[in-house]
Amino acid sequence: MRKWIALLLLVPGISFAAGSNHPLDDPNIDLTDKASLQNGAKIFMNYCLGCHQMQYQRYQRTFNDLGIPEDLGQQYLQFTGEKVSDYITTPMPAEDAATWFGAPPPDLTLVARVRSPEWIYTYLRTFYVDESKTFGVNNLVFPNVGMPHVLEPLQGTPTKVYREKMVDGSMQKTEVFDIVTPGNGKLSDDEYDEAIRDLVNFLEYTGEPTRLKSESIGKKVLVFILIFFVLAYLLKKEYWRGLK
Repeated sequence: MRKWIALLLLVPGISFAAGSNHPLDDPNIDLTDKASLQNGAKIFMNYCLGCHQMQYQRYQRTFNDLGIPEDLGQQYLQFTGEKVSDYITTPMPAEDAATWFGAPPPDLTLVARVRSPEWIYTYLRTFYVDESKTFGVNNLVFPNVGMPHVLEPLQGTPTKVYREKMVDGSMQKTEVFDIVTPGNGKLSDDEYDEAIRDLVNFLEYTGEPTRLKSESIGKKVLVFILIFFVLAYLLKKEYWRGLK
């Protein structure tokens, strides 16, 4: 099942095409939340890596940054015998991908920077059944998306529900609608939202793995500069006082 899901995940261009006026939700990204990042890495390896790769991200760097022991990471997150020092690459041949999808699926290392965490988070939570489409689904953020809803086993079968309002004396459907699930997924609605948050959190991390370290260094530099200017001001003040 995992291989079938991974094979179908995200056809080419999903994260780089199409636009929508649908409001985006905030996933409340927290790069200090190691448990979230670890679960996001697990979801990515199980559902995304069959088609997509992270050609700029190494397994070893990921395990070390996320606090995952290398032996456990290799056992549970590396499925095709790669070395721990290897980049995170998909086992799917590019030639086959081009045949199946028209072009190899895009690399996702920087997808959160190309799009945004809000876009990805909302996109992965707004699929709904649409039998007129090739894969039987559509998406609120990416209308007419050409990919299946591969996370349906987790979320359940999402359907679009129109709201109605009174127009000229009669009830009519409007373009304002909700996405509802019948509860047939492995996760509840709240659990699914949290799982997607973890996945987006991981994608945000891979877009800039040194971000927390850079921010820490930046804060220390600012403190140093502040101390320098304070000392310079005090010395200057003392100097002028001595001249009087």
